[in-house]
Amino acid sequence: MIAAYQAQCQCRVDAALSELLQPPGAELQRLYQAMHYSVVNGGKRVRPLLVYAACEALGGEAQDADGAACAVELIHAYSLVHDDLPAMDDDDLRRGQPTTHKAFDEASAILAGDGLQSLAFEVLADAERNPHAAELRLAMITALSRAAGPAGMVGGQAIDLGSVGQQLDQSALETMHRYKTGALIEASVRLGALASGRADDVALKALHAYAQAIGLAFQVQDDVLDVESDTATLGKTQGKDQANHKPTYPALLGLEQAKAYALELRDQALHALRAFDNGAEPLRELARYIVERRH
Repeated sequence: MIAAYQAQCQCRVDAALSELLQPPGAELQRLYQAMHYSVVNGGKRVRPLLVYAACEALGGEAQDADGAACAVELIHAYSLVHDDLPAMDDDDLRRGQPTTHKAFDEASAILAGDGLQSLAFEVLADAERNPHAAELRLAMITALSRAAGPAGMVGGQAIDLGSVGQQLDQSALETMHRYKTGALIEASVRLGALASGRADDVALKALHAYAQAIGLAFQVQDDVLDVESDTATLGKTQGKDQANHKPTYPALLGLEQAKAYALELRDQALHALRAFDNGAEPLRELARYIVERRH
């Protein structure tokens, strides 16, 4: 089921993203080429899938969530472009292709990331691309800006860079990853729920618990794959975390215990959805997929 749903959502969001990334003039051709390369270059589209699935779980339609789905993927892509830069993680490979600063140059990569970030908020603010009431659009902008900023993804990256070569305990490691990876996953679910126009406090609380669990599970599985998988399968350099002496769950807990923890988090996510009907089945399938994926 999840493969068909993933393909359907990928097709939908990729079409919308391609339209957004058309250069408005010849003078911006190279910038938009770098932006387009950074986004429409493979990727699992997990965050847009979560947007669509959360919206549909509350009875919304896919078209209600197109703007939010584009926005979270633009933020995710910008973060990868900047994370891969020499001053950050210094990676040469992303999604099986040269990273943006390798395919273009460092300055182009920085500007492409900046452009993708600002475009995400433009999409949410634009009533044509995100056709909801102004109050709802503002709530979406607030949620995404908080998740992407110093109290979210950017803060997590700062903690990560400051933790190289250090021994973190499990609590500190989880705090870092709730910022770095979890915040945007949580925002994806929240934006999808808001886009449905039917989100109440009870539903938002349950979906938040679900998103917290899968956000952490996603990172645990990433750490496991960095040990177990290979560069060709991952589409990025395998073993980079270990080579850079970064704290990871397998290093802290051991590989088998890290795998068990990912499954425990999956079960927490499924439990959080216990009051939802079959409309939430894509969310349940995504929780399973996150800990079963091989890249």
